Amino acid sequence: MALGTQVYNLLFRRTSTFALTIVVGVLFFERAFDQGANALYEHLNQGKLWKHIKHKYETDEK
Repeated sequence: MALGTQVYNLLFRRTSTFALTIVVGVLFFERAFDQGANALYEHLNQGKLWKHIKHKYETDEK
């Protein structure tokens, strides 16, 4: 119960710190979700994306 009280007093007691906590939490969640979705997409499409197969089609013309 002491941890909950400390978190409440530190982050949620005042409206300004509550709003800041929400904004920072949203930014971290968005970043983590975006990276996770990209990693999943690349894993499911391994060998099908251009960056995985471009060496087969590009030539070294100078």
